[in-house]
Amino acid sequence: MADERGPSGPPVRPGQTDDGVWPYLGVGCLTAISGMMACAMIAVLIAKIVGYARGCTADAETGAPCDWLTYALRGGLAGLILVPTIVIRRMRRGRAASRNTEK
Repeated sequence: MADERGPSGPPVRPGQTDDGVWPYLGVGCLTAISGMMACAMIAVLIAKIVGYARGCTADAETGAPCDWLTYALRGGLAGLILVPTIVIRRMRRGRAASRNTEK
């Protein structure tokens, strides 16, 4: 079976994408959302531990730890930046390594 030409010119084998921006954009958006939520939840757990260590009483109605919103916002912001950065960096390294082995 002959290789098809990708939008940028080099042949693309079936089942593989070219090196355009769209795969990175898709992966970046998905990991940004999941990284933000996951790191915010981890930060709230840390807020619970810190609140217990400081002797802070949790909210009577909800059981929310002291300063949980501050921890959640900072953790969410860290996850929003760090997780997509790490994933895209590893994705680019993997693609570069596969290009080097094909040559």
